[in-house]
Amino acid sequence: MKLLMIGGGGREHALIRKLKESPRVETIYCAPGNGGISRDAQCVAISAMDIDSVVAFSRENQIDLVFVAPDDPLAAGMVDALEAAGIRAFGPSKLAAEIESSKVFSKNLMKKYGIPTARYEVFDAPETALSYILEQNAWPAVIKADGLALGKGVVIAQNEAEARDALHSMMEDKIFGESGNRVVVEEFLTGPEVSVLAFTDGETVKPMVSSMDHKRAYDGDKGPNTGGMGTISPNPYYTAEIAERCMEEIFLPTVRAMQQEGRPFKGCLYFGLMLTPNGPKVIEYNSRFGDPETQVVLPRLKTPLIEIVEAVVNGTLAQQEIEWEDNACACVVMASGGYPKSYPKGLEITGLDDNGQIPGVTVYHAGTSYKDGKFFTAGGRVLGVTACGNTLAAALQKAYDGVHRIHFEGAHYRKDIGHK
Repeated sequence: MKLLMIGGGGREHALIRKLKESPRVETIYCAPGNGGISRDAQCVAISAMDIDSVVAFSRENQIDLVFVAPDDPLAAGMVDALEAAGIRAFGPSKLAAEIESSKVFSKNLMKKYGIPTARYEVFDAPETALSYILEQNAWPAVIKADGLALGKGVVIAQNEAEARDALHSMMEDKIFGESGNRVVVEEFLTGPEVSVLAFTDGETVKPMVSSMDHKRAYDGDKGPNTGGMGTISPNPYYTAEIAERCMEEIFLPTVRAMQQEGRPFKGCLYFGLMLTPNGPKVIEYNSRFGDPETQVVLPRLKTPLIEIVEAVVNGTLAQQEIEWEDNACACVVMASGGYPKSYPKGLEITGLDDNGQIPGVTVYHAGTSYKDGKFFTAGGRVLGVTACGNTLAAALQKAYDGVHRIHFEGAHYRKDIGHK
């Protein structure tokens, strides 16, 4: 098989490395890829948002399947365009991807179908949003931009000044562009957070092993939100009883709701959950594999990923067995100094071999470039240093041992991944 992966981050690198394990997969192209990905796939200089070029490249190179990994091209309808051209693609249609690309759509869907989530209201003017928040007088208040915002479109305002500031920057300064035209204001939920990715072909849903993301930039969950500074799997709070409850109250009802709405969801559906004192509730949906959750979930997958991908695309997921390792996995993200705000690029990375790896751990490249046999930083999140072990403690120990052998100027990473 010839595959084309769309995207260029750590998630895509993890997907490519897993797909490569199958002898059926002969060639993988990646558009646009990154330095580390270039050691595992053939990178092509096509932007992840260039739908026409992706369709043309797939035709010219007789690609058997295109894997659309990031949120933006899914929301823009890349899967629809590929399928219209007769090319098989993994990922939801534009209509189905709205479950992530519009917070308003997803909240209204949950309300309509009785799927547990936080109480909320939708606003299209900062003044009305602020007066509602002040009327509620329940702090902290959660303010979310309606559209896609690189995982950074949520503010947890502790007081009136922070709420005013968040509404102003989202709705008036347009820091997230059109995504901030409308906002969702919702009640603040408490409890452990759980990420569950699930394969679904629109009918059947098969959840993957659970994980826990660490969103804040600094130790002790301090600092600004990021795209994720590290992950562990399994999530220690996610018991078999809770998993069963989520299946009955959240996973199946969501897939059925999307069918009812005439937008069946095929691909990977991500459930961001909060285990509240009143039971599990949905914080958010994503219409694709999470990053960096993918980096700890896929290493635990025993079944060849390409078989599951094809079962999803062909609508035969009910017949597909999926097996997982009974182990633990940890990923520590090494980020550029200054991330998630501004940071330098082009700094040399030392400690990696020619394939961008080190013995004993797997290094997924998120923001790197490769030139003259050397790796350089090229993004905010640079590397995801990942290890499996019989226990979470063993996996974490291995991952941190790996981190200590890699160097680039200003590198910063959390030292408390998995400590909770």
